[in-house]
Amino acid sequence: MSIQGSQQQNTDNEDFYANLPVLENFVDITHSENFYAVPKDWAVIITDIADSTKAIEAGRYKDVNLLGACSIIVILNLVGDLEIPFVFGGDGASLMIPPKFIPDAERALLAVQKMASEEFNLILRTGIVPLEVITSSYDVKIAKLRISDNYTQAIIRGGGISYATRLVKDKATTDLYSPKLNHKYAIADFSGLECRWQDIPTRHEEILSLIVQVTAPSQTQIDNLYREVINQIDRIYGQGTECHPVVTENLQLAFRGKNLLSETRVFEASQGWIKQTLYLWKIRMINLLGLLLMTFNIKTGNFNWGDYKQIVSEATDFKKFDDVLRMVISGRTKQRQKLTDYLEKKFQEGRLVYGFHISDRALMTCLVFERDGRQVHFVDGADGGYALAAKQMKELMKS
Repeated sequence: MSIQGSQQQNTDNEDFYANLPVLENFVDITHSENFYAVPKDWAVIITDIADSTKAIEAGRYKDVNLLGACSIIVILNLVGDLEIPFVFGGDGASLMIPPKFIPDAERALLAVQKMASEEFNLILRTGIVPLEVITSSYDVKIAKLRISDNYTQAIIRGGGISYATRLVKDKATTDLYSPKLNHKYAIADFSGLECRWQDIPTRHEEILSLIVQVTAPSQTQIDNLYREVINQIDRIYGQGTECHPVVTENLQLAFRGKNLLSETRVFEASQGWIKQTLYLWKIRMINLLGLLLMTFNIKTGNFNWGDYKQIVSEATDFKKFDDVLRMVISGRTKQRQKLTDYLEKKFQEGRLVYGFHISDRALMTCLVFERDGRQVHFVDGADGGYALAAKQMKELMKS
Protein backbone atom coordinates (compact mmCIF):
# COMPACT_ATOMS: atom_id res chain seq x y z
CA MET A 1 0.00 0.00 0.00
CA SER A 2 1.30 3.47 -0.88
CA ILE A 3 1.93 6.08 1.84
CA GLN A 4 -0.91 8.17 0.41
CA GLY A 5 -3.23 5.15 0.52
CA SER A 6 -2.23 4.39 4.11
CA GLN A 7 -2.89 7.98 5.17
CA GLN A 8 -6.31 7.88 3.46
CA GLN A 9 -7.16 4.64 5.28
CA ASN A 10 -6.19 6.18 8.65
CA THR A 11 -8.38 9.21 7.94
CA ASP A 12 -11.28 6.98 6.99
CA ASN A 13 -10.79 4.99 10.20
CA GLU A 14 -10.81 8.14 12.31
CA ASP A 15 -14.09 9.24 10.71
CA PHE A 16 -15.66 5.79 11.07
CA TYR A 17 -18.12 6.76 13.79
CA ALA A 18 -18.89 10.19 12.36
CA ASN A 19 -19.87 8.58 9.03
CA LEU A 20 -22.26 5.98 10.45
CA PRO A 21 -25.92 6.25 9.42
CA VAL A 22 -28.13 7.59 12.20
CA LEU A 23 -31.04 5.51 13.54
CA GLU A 24 -34.22 7.36 14.44
CA ASN A 25 -36.08 4.90 16.72
CA PHE A 26 -34.78 3.18 19.85
CA VAL A 27 -36.24 -0.19 18.88
CA ASP A 28 -33.99 -0.14 15.76
CA ILE A 29 -31.10 -1.15 18.03
CA THR A 30 -32.57 -4.67 18.08
CA HIS A 31 -31.80 -5.24 14.39
CA SER A 32 -28.34 -6.67 13.68
CA GLU A 33 -28.11 -5.13 10.21
CA ASN A 34 -27.92 -1.66 11.79
CA PHE A 35 -24.55 -2.36 13.44
CA TYR A 36 -21.02 -2.00 12.09
CA ALA A 37 -17.67 -3.44 13.19
CA VAL A 38 -15.33 -0.91 14.79
CA PRO A 39 -11.92 -0.50 13.04
CA LYS A 40 -9.45 -3.03 14.43
CA ASP A 41 -6.77 -0.45 15.21
CA TRP A 42 -9.05 1.47 17.61
CA ALA A 43 -8.97 1.01 21.38
CA VAL A 44 -11.61 0.78 24.10
CA ILE A 45 -11.36 2.97 27.20
CA ILE A 46 -12.96 1.66 30.40
CA THR A 47 -13.29 3.66 33.62
CA ASP A 48 -14.84 2.51 36.87
CA ILE A 49 -14.99 3.69 40.48
CA ALA A 50 -13.59 0.97 42.76
CA ASP A 51 -15.79 0.13 45.76
CA SER A 52 -18.51 2.39 44.43
CA THR A 53 -21.09 0.62 46.61
CA LYS A 54 -19.32 1.86 49.76
CA ALA A 55 -19.22 5.40 48.39
CA ILE A 56 -22.94 5.19 47.59
CA GLU A 57 -23.74 3.94 51.08
CA ALA A 58 -21.85 6.98 52.41
CA GLY A 59 -24.15 9.25 50.38
CA ARG A 60 -21.56 10.11 47.73
CA TYR A 61 -23.31 8.96 44.59
CA LYS A 62 -23.20 12.46 43.09
CA ASP A 63 -19.39 12.34 43.31
CA VAL A 64 -19.36 8.86 41.78
CA ASN A 65 -21.53 10.07 38.87
CA LEU A 66 -19.42 13.16 38.35
CA LEU A 67 -16.14 11.24 38.12
CA GLY A 68 -17.66 8.88 35.56
CA ALA A 69 -18.62 11.93 33.48
CA CYS A 70 -15.15 13.44 33.99
CA SER A 71 -13.55 10.48 32.25
CA ILE A 72 -15.76 11.16 29.22
CA ILE A 73 -15.30 14.94 28.98
CA VAL A 74 -11.49 14.81 29.11
CA ILE A 75 -11.42 12.42 26.16
CA LEU A 76 -14.00 14.41 24.17
CA ASN A 77 -11.95 17.57 24.70
CA LEU A 78 -8.85 15.66 23.62
CA VAL A 79 -10.27 14.53 20.26
CA GLY A 80 -11.83 17.93 19.54
CA ASP A 81 -14.38 17.97 16.72
CA LEU A 82 -13.90 14.28 15.93
CA GLU A 83 -16.98 12.20 16.80
CA ILE A 84 -16.23 9.17 18.99
CA PRO A 85 -18.59 6.74 20.73
CA PHE A 86 -19.08 6.85 24.50
CA VAL A 87 -21.54 5.52 27.06
CA PHE A 88 -22.00 6.72 30.65
CA GLY A 89 -22.57 3.87 33.11
CA GLY A 90 -23.23 5.66 36.40
CA ASP A 91 -20.02 4.74 38.24
CA GLY A 92 -17.85 4.75 35.14
CA ALA A 93 -17.84 4.96 31.37
CA SER A 94 -16.79 3.27 28.14
CA LEU A 95 -15.38 5.04 25.08
CA MET A 96 -13.59 4.17 21.85
CA ILE A 97 -10.74 6.12 20.24
CA PRO A 98 -8.49 5.91 17.18
CA PRO A 99 -4.90 4.85 17.91
CA LYS A 100 -3.22 8.25 17.51
CA PHE A 101 -5.03 9.56 20.62
CA ILE A 102 -3.92 6.77 22.97
CA PRO A 103 -0.80 8.49 24.47
CA ASP A 104 -2.71 11.72 25.21
CA ALA A 105 -5.68 9.70 26.49
CA GLU A 106 -3.39 8.03 29.04
CA ARG A 107 -2.29 11.43 30.33
CA ALA A 108 -5.87 12.68 30.53
CA LEU A 109 -7.10 9.59 32.36
CA LEU A 110 -4.20 9.83 34.81
CA ALA A 111 -5.28 13.40 35.58
CA VAL A 112 -8.81 12.20 36.36
CA GLN A 113 -7.39 9.40 38.53
CA LYS A 114 -5.20 11.85 40.42
CA MET A 115 -8.07 14.27 40.98
CA ALA A 116 -10.39 11.44 42.09
CA SER A 117 -7.84 10.29 44.65
CA GLU A 118 -6.63 13.64 45.99
CA GLU A 119 -9.86 15.65 45.88
CA PHE A 120 -12.57 13.00 46.34
CA ASN A 121 -10.67 10.18 48.10
CA LEU A 122 -12.02 7.71 45.52
CA ILE A 123 -10.14 5.25 43.32
CA LEU A 124 -10.90 5.49 39.61
CA ARG A 125 -9.81 2.41 37.69
CA THR A 126 -8.89 3.19 34.09
CA GLY A 127 -7.80 0.99 31.24
CA ILE A 128 -7.17 1.25 27.51
CA VAL A 129 -7.69 -2.10 25.79
CA PRO A 130 -6.68 -2.53 22.11
CA LEU A 131 -9.61 -3.69 20.04
CA GLU A 132 -7.55 -6.56 18.62
CA VAL A 133 -7.28 -8.00 22.15
CA ILE A 134 -11.07 -7.94 22.49
CA THR A 135 -12.08 -9.15 19.03
CA SER A 136 -10.06 -12.35 19.40
CA SER A 137 -12.86 -13.43 21.76
CA TYR A 138 -15.81 -11.03 21.29
CA ASP A 139 -17.32 -8.65 18.78
CA VAL A 140 -17.52 -4.90 19.16
CA LYS A 141 -20.22 -3.54 16.89
CA ILE A 142 -21.75 -0.12 16.96
CA ALA A 143 -24.68 1.95 15.78
CA LYS A 144 -25.63 5.59 16.23
CA LEU A 145 -29.04 6.72 17.46
CA ARG A 146 -30.48 10.23 17.24
CA ILE A 147 -31.67 11.43 20.65
CA SER A 148 -32.13 15.10 19.78
CA ASP A 149 -30.91 17.72 17.33
CA ASN A 150 -27.91 18.20 19.64
CA TYR A 151 -27.03 14.63 20.64
CA THR A 152 -26.55 11.31 18.88
CA GLN A 153 -25.93 8.31 21.11
CA ALA A 154 -23.57 5.37 20.65
CA ILE A 155 -25.18 1.92 20.84
CA ILE A 156 -22.64 -0.87 21.43
CA ARG A 157 -23.13 -4.63 21.28
CA GLY A 158 -21.27 -7.88 20.76
CA GLY A 159 -19.96 -8.56 24.28
CA GLY A 160 -16.67 -6.74 23.73
CA ILE A 161 -17.31 -3.87 26.15
CA SER A 162 -18.27 -6.29 28.93
CA TYR A 163 -15.11 -8.30 28.24
CA ALA A 164 -12.92 -5.17 28.26
CA THR A 165 -14.50 -4.15 31.57
CA ARG A 166 -13.58 -7.53 33.09
CA LEU A 167 -9.99 -7.16 31.87
CA VAL A 168 -9.68 -3.72 33.48
CA LYS A 169 -11.28 -4.80 36.77
CA ASP A 170 -9.56 -8.18 37.13
CA LYS A 171 -6.49 -7.99 39.39
CA ALA A 172 -4.70 -10.48 37.13
CA THR A 173 -4.97 -8.27 34.04
CA THR A 174 -5.62 -4.70 35.19
CA ASP A 175 -1.93 -3.70 35.09
CA LEU A 176 -1.68 -4.75 31.44
CA TYR A 177 -4.10 -2.04 30.35
CA SER A 178 -3.79 0.75 32.93
CA PRO A 179 -1.85 3.93 31.97
CA LYS A 180 1.90 3.48 32.51
CA LEU A 181 2.94 7.13 32.85
CA ASN A 182 3.80 8.85 36.10
CA HIS A 183 1.09 11.09 37.55
CA LYS A 184 3.36 14.13 37.10
CA TYR A 185 2.66 13.88 33.35
CA ALA A 186 -1.11 13.96 33.88
CA ILE A 187 -2.85 16.62 31.79
CA ALA A 188 -6.60 17.00 31.22
CA ASP A 189 -9.14 19.57 30.09
CA PHE A 190 -12.47 19.42 31.96
CA SER A 191 -14.10 22.26 29.99
CA GLY A 192 -17.78 21.66 29.34
CA LEU A 193 -18.41 19.61 32.49
CA GLU A 194 -21.27 21.00 34.56
CA CYS A 195 -23.19 19.85 37.62
CA ARG A 196 -25.56 22.77 38.23
CA TRP A 197 -29.07 21.34 38.52
CA GLN A 198 -30.87 20.25 41.66
CA ASP A 199 -31.84 16.61 42.00
CA ILE A 200 -34.88 16.07 39.78
CA PRO A 201 -37.96 14.74 41.62
CA THR A 202 -40.09 12.14 39.89
CA ARG A 203 -43.30 13.51 38.45
CA HIS A 204 -45.06 10.22 39.24
CA GLU A 205 -44.31 7.98 42.25
CA GLU A 206 -40.75 6.78 41.68
CA ILE A 207 -37.61 6.74 39.55
CA LEU A 208 -36.68 3.29 38.28
CA SER A 209 -33.05 2.60 37.29
CA LEU A 210 -33.16 -0.60 35.23
CA ILE A 211 -30.54 -2.89 33.69
CA VAL A 212 -31.46 -5.91 31.55
CA GLN A 213 -29.12 -8.45 29.94
CA VAL A 214 -30.55 -11.09 27.61
CA THR A 215 -28.89 -14.53 27.84
CA ALA A 216 -30.42 -16.27 24.80
CA PRO A 217 -28.08 -18.62 22.85
CA SER A 218 -28.27 -17.01 19.38
CA GLN A 219 -28.02 -13.43 18.14
CA THR A 220 -31.45 -13.68 16.51
CA GLN A 221 -33.01 -14.79 19.78
CA ILE A 222 -31.14 -12.02 21.63
CA ASP A 223 -32.44 -9.40 19.20
CA ASN A 224 -35.99 -10.73 19.43
CA LEU A 225 -36.04 -10.75 23.23
CA TYR A 226 -34.55 -7.26 23.57
CA ARG A 227 -37.23 -6.08 21.14
CA GLU A 228 -39.86 -7.78 23.25
CA VAL A 229 -38.49 -6.19 26.44
CA ILE A 230 -38.42 -2.69 24.90
CA ASN A 231 -41.95 -3.12 23.55
CA GLN A 232 -43.13 -4.38 26.94
CA ILE A 233 -41.67 -1.30 28.66
CA ASP A 234 -43.42 0.90 26.09
CA ARG A 235 -46.73 -0.88 26.72
CA ILE A 236 -46.44 -0.48 30.48
CA TYR A 237 -45.00 3.03 30.68
CA GLY A 238 -46.13 4.55 27.38
CA GLN A 239 -44.27 5.28 24.16
CA GLY A 240 -44.21 9.07 24.41
CA THR A 241 -42.62 11.23 27.07
CA GLU A 242 -44.80 9.93 29.91
CA CYS A 243 -41.91 8.04 31.50
CA HIS A 244 -39.17 10.61 30.77
CA PRO A 245 -37.37 11.33 34.06
CA VAL A 246 -36.37 14.88 33.08
CA VAL A 247 -39.24 17.28 32.38
CA THR A 248 -38.93 21.04 32.16
CA GLU A 249 -41.24 21.79 35.09
CA ASN A 250 -39.03 19.73 37.43
CA LEU A 251 -35.72 21.22 36.27
CA GLN A 252 -34.42 23.71 38.83
CA LEU A 253 -30.98 25.30 38.92
CA ALA A 254 -28.97 24.71 42.11
CA PHE A 255 -27.64 27.42 44.41
CA ARG A 256 -26.79 25.52 47.59
CA GLY A 257 -23.13 24.73 48.14
CA LYS A 258 -23.67 20.99 48.53
CA ASN A 259 -25.15 20.81 45.02
CA LEU A 260 -22.36 22.81 43.40
CA LEU A 261 -19.37 21.64 45.40
CA SER A 262 -18.52 18.62 43.22
CA GLU A 263 -18.04 20.71 40.09
CA THR A 264 -16.09 23.26 42.12
CA ARG A 265 -13.70 20.60 43.35
CA VAL A 266 -13.06 19.37 39.79
CA PHE A 267 -12.12 22.79 38.41
CA GLU A 268 -10.27 24.06 41.47
CA ALA A 269 -8.70 20.79 42.64
CA SER A 270 -5.86 21.35 45.12
CA GLN A 271 -6.24 25.15 44.79
CA GLY A 272 -7.24 25.83 48.38
CA TRP A 273 -10.48 26.99 49.95
CA ILE A 274 -10.23 30.59 48.76
CA LYS A 275 -10.18 29.72 45.05
CA GLN A 276 -12.82 27.05 45.56
CA THR A 277 -15.08 29.54 47.33
CA LEU A 278 -14.62 32.07 44.51
CA TYR A 279 -15.46 29.44 41.89
CA LEU A 280 -18.52 28.39 43.89
CA TRP A 281 -19.82 31.97 43.90
CA LYS A 282 -18.97 32.32 40.21
CA ILE A 283 -21.26 29.43 39.21
CA ARG A 284 -23.95 30.73 41.60
CA MET A 285 -23.88 34.01 39.68
CA ILE A 286 -23.97 32.15 36.35
CA ASN A 287 -26.99 30.18 37.57
CA LEU A 288 -28.70 33.35 38.75
CA LEU A 289 -28.20 34.91 35.31
CA GLY A 290 -29.45 31.71 33.67
CA LEU A 291 -32.54 31.72 35.90
CA LEU A 292 -33.39 35.27 34.87
CA LEU A 293 -32.79 34.56 31.17
CA MET A 294 -35.01 31.45 31.23
CA THR A 295 -37.75 32.95 33.42
CA PHE A 296 -38.23 35.99 31.19
CA ASN A 297 -37.66 34.17 27.85
CA ILE A 298 -34.81 36.52 27.00
CA LYS A 299 -33.09 36.20 23.63
CA THR A 300 -29.33 36.50 23.11
CA GLY A 301 -28.64 36.56 19.39
CA ASN A 302 -30.94 34.00 17.81
CA PHE A 303 -31.20 31.90 20.98
CA ASN A 304 -34.28 32.08 23.21
CA TRP A 305 -33.31 31.10 26.76
CA GLY A 306 -36.92 30.17 27.45
CA ASP A 307 -36.29 27.07 25.30
CA TYR A 308 -33.21 25.91 27.18
CA LYS A 309 -34.86 23.53 29.66
CA GLN A 310 -36.57 21.76 26.77
CA ILE A 311 -33.22 21.47 24.94
CA VAL A 312 -31.72 19.93 28.09
CA SER A 313 -34.58 17.47 28.52
CA GLU A 314 -34.36 16.30 24.91
CA ALA A 315 -30.58 15.71 25.06
CA THR A 316 -30.66 13.25 27.98
CA ASP A 317 -29.40 9.65 27.86
CA PHE A 318 -32.21 8.10 29.93
CA LYS A 319 -32.28 4.98 27.74
CA LYS A 320 -29.22 3.37 26.15
CA PHE A 321 -27.45 0.12 25.33
CA ASP A 322 -23.84 -1.03 25.80
CA ASP A 323 -24.03 -4.84 25.88
CA VAL A 324 -26.88 -4.37 28.37
CA LEU A 325 -30.10 -2.35 28.20
CA ARG A 326 -30.12 0.59 30.63
CA MET A 327 -33.05 2.88 31.39
CA VAL A 328 -33.99 5.52 33.95
CA ILE A 329 -37.79 5.74 34.04
CA SER A 330 -40.28 7.90 35.91
CA GLY A 331 -43.39 5.89 36.72
CA ARG A 332 -45.77 4.42 39.25
CA THR A 333 -45.24 1.53 41.64
CA LYS A 334 -47.88 -0.60 39.90
CA GLN A 335 -46.14 -0.11 36.55
CA ARG A 336 -42.80 -1.20 37.99
CA GLN A 337 -44.39 -4.26 39.64
CA LYS A 338 -45.95 -5.24 36.33
CA LEU A 339 -42.59 -4.87 34.56
CA THR A 340 -40.59 -6.77 37.19
CA ASP A 341 -43.18 -9.58 37.16
CA TYR A 342 -42.59 -9.90 33.42
CA LEU A 343 -38.78 -9.76 33.82
CA GLU A 344 -38.83 -12.30 36.66
CA LYS A 345 -40.81 -14.71 34.49
CA LYS A 346 -38.20 -14.38 31.72
CA PHE A 347 -35.43 -14.82 34.31
CA GLN A 348 -37.01 -18.02 35.62
CA GLU A 349 -37.14 -19.25 32.01
CA GLY A 350 -33.38 -18.64 31.78
CA ARG A 351 -33.75 -16.00 29.08
CA LEU A 352 -32.41 -12.87 30.82
CA VAL A 353 -31.04 -11.35 34.02
CA TYR A 354 -31.96 -7.95 35.37
CA GLY A 355 -31.47 -5.52 38.22
CA PHE A 356 -33.21 -2.38 39.36
CA HIS A 357 -33.08 0.39 41.93
CA ILE A 358 -35.85 2.67 43.14
CA SER A 359 -35.50 6.32 44.14
CA ASP A 360 -37.74 9.36 44.43
CA ARG A 361 -35.51 11.52 42.22
CA ALA A 362 -32.91 11.51 39.46
CA LEU A 363 -29.43 13.05 39.20
CA MET A 364 -28.09 14.81 36.13
CA THR A 365 -24.49 15.57 35.14
CA CYS A 366 -24.01 17.66 32.01
CA LEU A 367 -21.49 18.01 29.19
CA VAL A 368 -22.24 21.27 27.41
CA PHE A 369 -20.18 22.49 24.47
CA GLU A 370 -22.78 24.95 23.15
CA ARG A 371 -25.95 26.12 24.95
CA ASP A 372 -27.93 25.91 21.72
CA GLY A 373 -25.87 23.10 20.20
CA ARG A 374 -23.79 20.04 21.04
CA GLN A 375 -24.50 18.72 24.53
CA VAL A 376 -25.47 15.61 26.49
CA HIS A 377 -27.01 15.28 29.95
CA PHE A 378 -26.26 12.04 31.82
CA VAL A 379 -29.19 10.84 33.92
CA ASP A 380 -29.14 8.31 36.75
CA GLY A 381 -31.36 7.44 39.68
CA ALA A 382 -30.35 9.00 43.00
CA ASP A 383 -28.97 7.03 45.96
CA GLY A 384 -27.45 4.24 43.90
CA GLY A 385 -29.13 4.12 40.49
CA TYR A 386 -27.35 2.03 37.89
CA ALA A 387 -24.58 0.93 40.30
CA LEU A 388 -26.99 -0.77 42.70
CA ALA A 389 -29.08 -2.12 39.81
CA ALA A 390 -25.90 -3.71 38.43
CA LYS A 391 -25.08 -5.16 41.85
CA GLN A 392 -28.53 -6.76 42.02
CA MET A 393 -28.15 -8.14 38.51
CA LYS A 394 -24.80 -9.72 39.36
CA GLU A 395 -26.41 -11.45 42.35
CA LEU A 396 -29.08 -12.87 40.05
CA MET A 397 -26.39 -14.06 37.62
CA LYS A 398 -24.73 -16.01 40.45
CA SER A 399 -27.98 -17.77 41.21
